[in-house]
Amino acid sequence: MRNPSSSPSPPHYTFCEKLLGDTIVTVEPMIRKWDVQASATFARISYLFRDSPVEAKQFLGCVDDLQHAMRFSVRHCSDSELLVRAQTLMQIAMKRLQKEFYTILSGNRYFLDLETVSARSSRASSQSTVPDSEGDSPQEDGDVLDKVAGISIPDSAVAYLKAIATCMIGAGYGKECVKVYNMIRKSVIDETLYDLGIEKFNSSQIQKMDWEVMERKILNWQSCIRIAVKTLFLGERILCDEVFSAFDHIRESCFAEISKDGAINLFGFLELAAKYKKISIEKMFRYLDLYEAVSDLSPEIESIFSFDSTVAVKSQAATSVSKLGDAIRAMLSEFEAAIQKDSTKPPPGGAIHPLTRYVMNFLVFLADYSGTVSEIIADWPPSSQSPLPESYFSSPSSMNDDSTVSTKFAWLVLVLLCKLDSKARHYGDVPLSYLFLANNLNYVVSKVRSSNLSLVLGSDWISKQEGKVKQFIANYERLT
Repeated sequence: MRNPSSSPSPPHYTFCEKLLGDTIVTVEPMIRKWDVQASATFARISYLFRDSPVEAKQFLGCVDDLQHAMRFSVRHCSDSELLVRAQTLMQIAMKRLQKEFYTILSGNRYFLDLETVSARSSRASSQSTVPDSEGDSPQEDGDVLDKVAGISIPDSAVAYLKAIATCMIGAGYGKECVKVYNMIRKSVIDETLYDLGIEKFNSSQIQKMDWEVMERKILNWQSCIRIAVKTLFLGERILCDEVFSAFDHIRESCFAEISKDGAINLFGFLELAAKYKKISIEKMFRYLDLYEAVSDLSPEIESIFSFDSTVAVKSQAATSVSKLGDAIRAMLSEFEAAIQKDSTKPPPGGAIHPLTRYVMNFLVFLADYSGTVSEIIADWPPSSQSPLPESYFSSPSSMNDDSTVSTKFAWLVLVLLCKLDSKARHYGDVPLSYLFLANNLNYVVSKVRSSNLSLVLGSDWISKQEGKVKQFIANYERLT
C-alpha cells in the first residue's frame, strides 16, 4: 500500500489499483481452490467440469473478470505489484483449464454423428457458455455417437471445450490450447484410419504386391472411404468449427494440422493403385468401383476441405481420380487390342465362338458402369479407325444422341463383329460361315437386349443387327 504521507496519485491510478485489488480478492479463493499444483488432494484428483459444473461456470467467470481488470490496470498502473499477483493467479487458472481441456478431449476421443451435429447446428452458433449442470444440456439432442467405435461424446462436453478454448485464447494462452487439441484430435484421426485398415504405402511397396494382396487393399479402401470422409473427416471439421467458432484462423489451422496428413494418405492410395503395373483387363471393374467411390464423394471432399490450407487434400483427390481414369482408359484400349489380336480358330459347326461370349459378357458388366465410363472417356480421342466395314456402323441418330459412351460401346462391338467376320473365312464351307455369323451375331443381340447395353446402344442399333441376323440366315438357307 502507498504511504499516506506521500503525494497523492492521480485518481485513475487509485481507482485502477482498487479495481484490480478488489478483483483479486474476489477471484483468488476460487482459482486457488482448483490449483493443479495445490497440496490439497481435492484439487489434484478432481475435475472441475466433470465433478463441479456449476463451479466450472463460476471459475470461467472469475478468469474473465480477472482478465478485464488486468487489461485495464496494464494501461493505467502497469508498475503495480498487484499485477504480479494477478498474473500468478492467471497462470494457475490457465494450467487448470489446460488440464480440463486435455481431460475432456481424452475422455471423449471420438467424433460427432451427423444427426446430433444437425441438431446442434440449428442452435445459435455463438453459444459458448458452460451449462450450470449436466442436466442443462438439451435432452432432445442426445449424445453424439461415434459410428466407428461406438463411443459417445456428450453435447455438454463440446460446450465445455468451446468455453475453455474461448477463455484460454482470449487470455492469450491460445498456443497451449491449440497444442492440446491438435495432439488429441490428430491421434484420433490416425488411429481411426489405422483401425479402418488404411495403411501408408510407397510406390515400390505397391508394385511388389501380388494382385490378390492388392485387391484386398482395394476392397478394404472401397468399403471404408465413405466412413472416412462422411463420418471421420466431416465430424472432425464440425467439431473443430464448433470448438473454435469464434476464431476463424485457429479453426482453419487446427483442422488442417489434424487432418491433412491422414487425408492425403487416404486419397494417395488411389494414385498408387492407378500406377500398379500388374493390372489387366479383368481388373478394370475394381478400378471402376474405386473411381465411382471417390467421384461420388467429391462434393463432400470439396466442402470438408474448403480451407486454403487444405487445398493439397483436394488436389490429391483430384489427381487420384485423374490417374484412375487414365488407368481405365488404358485397360479399355488393351481390351480392344486383345479382340483384334485374337487368333483362335472358329469352333466346328458354326457354333458361338468363345471370344464372342467373353467380349459380350465383359461389355454387359461394363454397361452397368456406363455413366462412369461416359465421364472417363468424355475427352478421350476416338479409337484409331482401322479399315472396318462401313456396314457395321450405326447412323448417329440411332446412338442415343450419339453420346460418346454409346459410340465407344458400338465401336467395341464392331471390333468384335469384324473379327468374327475374318474368322468366318476359315470355314471351307461358305454356308457354314454364314451360319457362324448368324449364330454369333444373334448371341450378341440377345446379350444386348437382356442387359443395360440395350439402353446404351439403343433400339435402332438392335433392329439393324437383327436385320443382319436374318440376312445371314437367308444366305445360309439359300446356299444350302
